[in-house]
Amino acid sequence: MTVVPAQAKGTFWQCVTFARQASGVELRGNAWTWWDQAAGRYERGETPKVGAVMSFRRTARMPMGHVAMVSQVVSPREVLLTHANWSTPGAVEHDVRAVDVSAAGDWSEVRVWYGRIGSLGLSAYPVNGFIYPDAAPASDWANVQVAALSLPTLTQIASN
Repeated sequence: MTVVPAQAKGTFWQCVTFARQASGVELRGNAWTWWDQAAGRYERGETPKVGAVMSFRRTARMPMGHVAMVSQVVSPREVLLTHANWSTPGAVEHDVRAVDVSAAGDWSEVRVWYGRIGSLGLSAYPVNGFIYPDAAPASDWANVQVAALSLPTLTQIASN
């Protein structure tokens, strides 16, 4: 089960710190380094799976890259992400829409919901792929987990 950290008032989350705690993918350093660091340690691929980390490439506008956890697979070309430090510096966003806009349908380029405009952003961002915390998903779409995850907070877990 994936655990999403509770957001304490005044906490400033970086995307990497949040993604590591939320997904269980134990990588460190800037987001743009995660894809290469994962090689040989975690399965990687082009198929979205609940709990996987979407690894964004670094760009001139996003020099540190970005990582986000897949919280739901909606369709072959749409997922919901839970991530930090995207629309608002330091804030966590739950279940925001990300759409594969790559020509090949391989998740190599996405548009992501942006809170400041209340819709998908106008920019398309290059993506390396998905880092799977356990094992890689089956290659056929029918075997990919599609159900929404019910993600308890750390406070809820501690009270049990």
